Amino acid sequence: MSMPLRLLHASVAPLLIALAANVACAQSYPNKPIRVVMPFPIGGPSDILGRAIAQKLGEQMGANLIPDNRPGAGGNLGLALAAKAPPDGYTLLVTSSAIAVSPSLYAKLDYDAAKDFVPIARLAEIPNVLLVNPSVQAKTLKEFVALARANPGKLNYGSGGAGTTNHLANELLMSLEKINLVHVPYKGASVAVFSLIGGEVDEVVVAVASSLTQIRAGKVRALAVLSDRRAPTLPEVPTAKEAGVENFVMPIWFGMFAPAATPREIIARLQREVTSAMAAPDFRERLASAGVEPWLGTPDELATLVRNETARYAAIIKRAGLRPE
Repeated sequence: MSMPLRLLHASVAPLLIALAANVACAQSYPNKPIRVVMPFPIGGPSDILGRAIAQKLGEQMGANLIPDNRPGAGGNLGLALAAKAPPDGYTLLVTSSAIAVSPSLYAKLDYDAAKDFVPIARLAEIPNVLLVNPSVQAKTLKEFVALARANPGKLNYGSGGAGTTNHLANELLMSLEKINLVHVPYKGASVAVFSLIGGEVDEVVVAVASSLTQIRAGKVRALAVLSDRRAPTLPEVPTAKEAGVENFVMPIWFGMFAPAATPREIIARLQREVTSAMAAPDFRERLASAGVEPWLGTPDELATLVRNETARYAAIIKRAGLRPE
């Protein structure tokens, strides 16, 4: 064999071996439990979705997918844990739009959202709704905006804390409509809603799924859904655009990721399994009952969503003058 051929064989052989190893790994996958990291507490939207998808994928794949709640630091503890896991397909991440918010909200992170994860599938969306206390003299979103414009700094809103969609939605509204609302942060969106019911704050943006009971009971008034379409569980409430405010869109979206360098064959397998799960009527009904709307998307669509939303949130945070923590 000539010297050039020997050199060619020597350079190609390791690549062929690695490729064969990846194929063998994908063919035997999974052969042990798979951890599904969810960077938020038990009982929240990401937990409900994460547990549902873990159970469904486990049934389809004949595997044991174990939900692993790792809340803390605005979701960043769980995100860092998943980012540092071995890229072998046995650690997955189900997270919300927090992955696109954190890069602009925190000065130092133990992970790089753009480099440390590979997208598997866009999963679902939960629409937010803008609520007011019934004592607020506004029956529509435009009336609320007019009331706030006539009384700068006198109306306030509650949120689940700095950087949450409850908070950033109001910062976006203030920027779009040139109004001034006072931010009152709480330790969780549910606490903010209870404060709204009690009259401590005038307005709260919160997930439709977690506010239906209070809306139906007349304890709060829903003015607009912050999504491109009306919420199936709240069809009588207009979108913000229908209510007269353009570009006021702030849903909570969810995606599944794996650590970067996870074999492409495993990512493709998982994407196929998620697609199959999302097509199952029983699974879709389970999500709908929890107020979660399936929003399936490919890895490329999820990557585009994260990129675009990261830029959008960065602009909102900059306009609001929020400083990284």
